[in-house]
Amino acid sequence: MVNGPVEVRGAKPGDWLAIDILRLSPRVDYGIISNRHGKGVLPSMPEAGRRTVSIFARRMRVNGKDVGVMRKTGPDAIDAYHTYLAGGAPASPPEPDDPDTVAFPLCPFLGIIGVTPDTGEHLSTVPPGDFGGNLDINLMVEGTRLYLPVFVDGAGLYAGDPHFAQGDGEVALTALEASLEADLRVGVIAGPDFTRRFGVLQGPLLETPDYLVTTGRALRLDDALEHCVEESLRLLVDGCGFDRAHAYAYLSAAADFDISEAVDIQRGVHAAIRRADIGR
Repeated sequence: MVNGPVEVRGAKPGDWLAIDILRLSPRVDYGIISNRHGKGVLPSMPEAGRRTVSIFARRMRVNGKDVGVMRKTGPDAIDAYHTYLAGGAPASPPEPDDPDTVAFPLCPFLGIIGVTPDTGEHLSTVPPGDFGGNLDINLMVEGTRLYLPVFVDGAGLYAGDPHFAQGDGEVALTALEASLEADLRVGVIAGPDFTRRFGVLQGPLLETPDYLVTTGRALRLDDALEHCVEESLRLLVDGCGFDRAHAYAYLSAAADFDISEAVDIQRGVHAAIRRADIGR
């Protein structure tokens, strides 16, 4: 589900929004991981002529931490449901002490936070862009600030696509999709003030307690990586006093470039640059 667009008073083209992710609270104790219509990284999945496979996972508290628990084998949620409708026994929920299950850490975040681009075209919420949108960066957790450029008066902020957990790339099309209640705080930064601090960036920037995270997008992964490197160079040169050659060398030695998006039309790459290294 996506909520919006929401008018941000005073926001005008050329400004930037600063969106603080204050609280992300799970509303349920379960979620679904879905692979459908050959839209994951592997077009041959789902197998055996199926169009959709949905894997059920539980949210549980284990050793004081929230984890997701799913089975390693067996029928998916759709088959289990049809078996139940046909009079079979309901599927037993996965348990963390069952050897046929796997448990993994939860890290709730919103996959979509974006602003309205300046276009009259009918837009999809699937591909991310310079306006943000379906970024699917799992660093957008509580305590993170997301910066987005403003393209229209009022910004037209929207958000949604809640996740309990996601690996970088989200290779099967969805990750552990589940319901969250989110509290966000939104501020407006004048364009020149943002540029003085971070440089002339084209698209979203994340600020976590430990990292500044630049982003890049393109139809091809190689081009998305190149875009992210260029955004990182702009940040270091314009905002942190590097020359281009030294910034390039630093990124190669010390920054992590990860695949954030591999399945939603536009490929995405994000770079984690340690704030302690650059005095930010």
